[in-house]
Amino acid sequence: MSTSVFAIVLLAALLHAVWNALVKGGADKITAMTAVVLGQGAVAAVCLLFVASPTSESWPWIWASVVLHIGYQMFLMAAYRIGDMTQVYPIARGVAPLIVAGVSAAFLGVTFSSLQLLAIALVALGIASISLVRNADGLFQTKAATLALITGMFIAAYSLVDGIGARLAGTALGFFAWIAFLNGVVYGLGCAVIRPNTMRRALRLPHIMLLGGGASFVAYALVVYAFTQAPIALVTALRETSIVFALLIGVLILKEPLNLLKVAATATTLAGAAMLRFAKG
Repeated sequence: MSTSVFAIVLLAALLHAVWNALVKGGADKITAMTAVVLGQGAVAAVCLLFVASPTSESWPWIWASVVLHIGYQMFLMAAYRIGDMTQVYPIARGVAPLIVAGVSAAFLGVTFSSLQLLAIALVALGIASISLVRNADGLFQTKAATLALITGMFIAAYSLVDGIGARLAGTALGFFAWIAFLNGVVYGLGCAVIRPNTMRRALRLPHIMLLGGGASFVAYALVVYAFTQAPIALVTALRETSIVFALLIGVLILKEPLNLLKVAATATTLAGAAMLRFAKG
């Protein structure tokens, strides 16, 4: 993986952790997530005025991605309602690299070096083990963990779909801008019908719409671009180092507990990230 792609994905990881913290830090997780999705859709609408249109071949992948992103958002909100960020976030993000790597090798004809496989495994292990610390604390929540695991499956699915679709689209930014815009429209219409009060409350959170929505759009736009420059599995694994940033935000801002086991898990994640930078396929 080149230095430029490595840096781009790390920036995306930071921005991703920021908007997740905004959602988790809000008293009403559904309202906060709604504000982020609407904000992301608004940013995408402006972006569409200036970017190239994706190819016709990529449109089935765009619509598939919209469906998968909405599923991801629904399960993430459900998990955040009952679970701690340092449990939900690691499980959801930790399982995705393993699924993406497995599917890439089994069905997409991608081959990995031994060092790359070890790096992916270390990242996933480091991320997932942070959530297991909650069990040692006596704070592990089985239902939240199950929802987080399903969320991770959605993450893996849309990562694969977006990686393939962006390469067909001829424009990574145009491809994702349409996904974000359509996601905002579909999500917003559904929310207006099912939860009209949530929609009204979300529109009263311009700071989350602007900051969270903007960070979410830029973060994933960078990832989609990286998908076109490096193997999807490697980008997905590196992106999930956002857990390191999420852990810092959770401890320093959300006042969640920190212990040596979490530090060790973070070090494992960082070791995997370093291997991804230098491993050759």
